[in-house]
Amino acid sequence: MNRRSLFNAAAALATLALPAWAQDKSALQRIRERGTLVVAVYNDMPPFNSAGRGIDVALAGALAKALGLKLSLLPFAAGEDMNDDLRNLVWKGHYLGFGPADVLLHVPVDRPLMAANPQVNILAPYYRERVMIARNLAVAPKMDTLDDLAGKRIAVPGQSLAGWLLIGSENGKYREQLGTQWKDGAAAAEALLRGEVAAAAGNASELESVLLGDARFAIEPLPLPRMRDGWAVGCAVKKSSDDLAQALQSVMSELIASGEIGRLFAAGKVGWRKP
Repeated sequence: MNRRSLFNAAAALATLALPAWAQDKSALQRIRERGTLVVAVYNDMPPFNSAGRGIDVALAGALAKALGLKLSLLPFAAGEDMNDDLRNLVWKGHYLGFGPADVLLHVPVDRPLMAANPQVNILAPYYRERVMIARNLAVAPKMDTLDDLAGKRIAVPGQSLAGWLLIGSENGKYREQLGTQWKDGAAAAEALLRGEVAAAAGNASELESVLLGDARFAIEPLPLPRMRDGWAVGCAVKKSSDDLAQALQSVMSELIASGEIGRLFAAGKVGWRKP
């Protein structure tokens, strides 16, 4: 018998060893008996989670409360790619022993990602993210194209979509203007706030969490046509957790309809955008 066959046999025996009542219970029934909803959130991801506080942390609490459960937060560091995160936090668990959670937040609602991960159900979109750029109006009063920032310093996290777009834009035309050492868009926005640069690029949520409401700055879509629509983010659960998925979708729809989701984002200084 090969290794895969041994693994499958062991998994089958483990299932048979469970009491019949445990095999019959749905995901949501087991969660309700436990009394807690385990929600995985990304670590060090302002404004969604920074030191245990942020929009996704608040949203996790709202989901648990609506389901009549206590919240058990599972913060984690992002893997090499989204497929790793779905495997480690949703359907299998990490080889170091943590996970899976009942639900993972901040998952791109993306058809290719869904097709590549048939073990999960991605649902309940709750926000539309997009790449944007903020500028100091006193230094750069208008920006129809990136050429309006010619010769001016721009802060951007190098290992990010905003960074890759700016580094590669027009065959590297703006590369010498970029400061790419920033860990995220929020840090880039803070450099702009301190007057160290003329502009900062990153995710809308990152820039807004630092600069929203400050009349000295404008925050606009990065003027590259393919990035204007952005992408939706939602939740992921194990594919077999049908009743949990339905419950989460219902709760999320109610949070959106009631305006509560907008209030959670406003508390994080981010303008909520319909997914």
